[in-house]
Amino acid sequence: MDTGNRNTLVRKAYAKINLGLDVLRRREDGYHEVKMVMQSVGLYDTLIFSKEERGAGILVVTDKAELPGDENNLIYKAAKLLAETYEIEEGIKVELRKRIPMAAGMAGGSTDAAAVFHGMKELFGLGITEEEMCRMAVKIGADVPYCIQGGTMLAEGIGEKLTRLPDMPECFLLLAKPDIDVSSRYVYEHLHADRLAFHPDIDGMCRAIEDGDLAGIAQRMGNVLETVTVKEYPVVGEIKELMKRKGAANALMSGSGPTVFGIFETEEAAEDALRSLERKGLAKQLSVAAPVNRAEVAPGL
Repeated sequence: MDTGNRNTLVRKAYAKINLGLDVLRRREDGYHEVKMVMQSVGLYDTLIFSKEERGAGILVVTDKAELPGDENNLIYKAAKLLAETYEIEEGIKVELRKRIPMAAGMAGGSTDAAAVFHGMKELFGLGITEEEMCRMAVKIGADVPYCIQGGTMLAEGIGEKLTRLPDMPECFLLLAKPDIDVSSRYVYEHLHADRLAFHPDIDGMCRAIEDGDLAGIAQRMGNVLETVTVKEYPVVGEIKELMKRKGAANALMSGSGPTVFGIFETEEAAEDALRSLERKGLAKQLSVAAPVNRAEVAPGL
């Protein structure tokens, strides 16, 4: 979205959920080989990009005291990578308005980094294709290539091998993050991929998506990382059960957690479940959103 000023523009960075997440094995390099279905949702951060004077460097400003804009921030890392690769001499300022919960399993940092690729491409007129952006982005994080493209996708490898799927059928998603933070590193380090008794039917889910079968998608939802997170944080399981009691077709933890999402056919049912979670005090960050397609995440690509 252009602000009308050719030196400033605004972009939305959409959160993601995992409709299904399987871990096949731990590789010799320490990464885990995964097979998962990713979906963009209508909860987003807002990034405001401004060109600065030559030599001003990179400035990242956030509205969260607990989220510094230093060189450890993925926004900064993405901006630095692009500035160095394309020898951009002007400075770049990025202001972040954070709405996606942090440490939530919703790719909040990765989607912000993805927005930097889109924003700087437009602001500086970079001759970079989507394929080139994704190839560069995997250096920032395994989820960033997906977040650059968005929509509904099958992700394999360490998450960088992406296959586009049809848009998810219309529905409403209740997103609930309990008042805890979960370390992805902790979850993956304590996952015993070789001992998993259950693997979600990712291939069957892909077929259900292609058929536009919402019930079939819900039936096949599964996340093997729950074997670690739910055991460590029982509130995740409590939220899932309450959503299902309130009419969700199914509920699942996203990524390494702790955010839980439920699929509802109507917005009213999702809002009713939200109020129940509020009354029970099970989650402090709650929102109702809809699936978002690729055209909204990456307009013009």
